[in-house]
Amino acid sequence: MEKTVLGRTGLEVSRTSFGALPIQRLDFDGARDILQRAVEGGINFFDTARGYSDSEEKLAYALSSRRKEIIIATKVSGAARRKDVLTLLETSLSKLKTDYVDLLQLHNISEIPNPDDDQSLYAGLLEARAQGKTRYIGITSHTLDTALKAAESGLFDTVQFPLSAISSDEDLKLVEVCRKNNVGLIAMKAMCGGLLQNARLAFAGLRRFENVVPIWGIQKMEELEEFLELEENPPVLNDELLDELAKAKKELAGDFCRGCGYCQPCPSGIKIHWAARMGYLLRRAPSENWLTPEWQKEMNRIEDCTECRACVSRCPYSLEIPELLKKMLADYRTFI
Repeated sequence: MEKTVLGRTGLEVSRTSFGALPIQRLDFDGARDILQRAVEGGINFFDTARGYSDSEEKLAYALSSRRKEIIIATKVSGAARRKDVLTLLETSLSKLKTDYVDLLQLHNISEIPNPDDDQSLYAGLLEARAQGKTRYIGITSHTLDTALKAAESGLFDTVQFPLSAISSDEDLKLVEVCRKNNVGLIAMKAMCGGLLQNARLAFAGLRRFENVVPIWGIQKMEELEEFLELEENPPVLNDELLDELAKAKKELAGDFCRGCGYCQPCPSGIKIHWAARMGYLLRRAPSENWLTPEWQKEMNRIEDCTECRACVSRCPYSLEIPELLKKMLADYRTFI
C-alpha cells in the first residue's frame, strides 16, 4: 500500500483511505468484516464523525484492538463554542474506545473561527490538543473560499474538501495552496456522491496529486476489494479514461447535488439527497434500480414540497433545491 505524508502532521497515511460515513448503514458484524479487511489490505487512515450516527462505535467494535496500527480522524458536528468541542470530543473518545484521536476536525464550517477568542471553536481545538486528546487539528468545508482561507491561515494542520476526478480548475487550486502551506489535504466526495460510476477513473483522476488523500466511502466488500486492486495496479489517465473524464465533466458541469445530505430532514418527507440527483442516477447507474414502485412513490413526494426553503438554507452549495426537485421529477416521469 503506497503512503503519503499528510502535510505538516508528518502522519504517513495510506493513499487509499477509508471514509466511514457509509458503514452506519451496515450492521456491526458487516462493518467489522469490511474494516478489518481494509486494515489487512494496508489501509491505515479512517475518517469518521460524531454526526455519523454509530460510525464511531463500529470503528471501535472492529478495530479497537488494533488502535496502534491505525490513524483515526473524527469531527465535531454542531458545535458553537469552545466547550461544545470538548464535550463532543469526549463522547467521540468514549464511542471510539480510545483516549485520543489523531486528527480532530471542525465539521462543515462556513467561516474560520476567531483564533483570538478564547471561547471559540478554535480555542476548543487548541485545548483538546493541549490535553493530548487529539494530535492534530483541521477543518472540513464544502465552501472553496473557506477551505482556501483555512489552508492559508496557518491555524490548521489539515483541510478536508470535496475533490474528484471531475473537479473544476477553480476547486483544484486548493491542491497547490495546501502543498505550498504544508497542509494535509483530504478529499471527500471522491466519487461525486456516487455519480461517478467508474472507480478507475475516480482513482486515476486524484492519484495525479501526491498531496491529496481520498477517503473513499465504502459500504460493500466488493467496493473495498476494487480499491485495493486499484492500489495494487494504479491506473493512469490514458486516452480511454481521458475521454470518459471529458464526458463526465460535460454531463456534470455546473450545479448538481453531491448527495451530502445536509439538506435533510425534509418536512414533507422527500429524500432530497437522492431525488435531487435522480436524473444523473438514472443515466449513470442501472436505471431499473430507481424505477421500482417504491421509488416512484418517493419521487411523487416532490409534489408535496411546500417550498419552505429549509433545505436551501442548509445546502453547502446554495442549490435552488425546490426548482431542482421539480426538474428531476419531470425528467423521472419520462422514464416510467
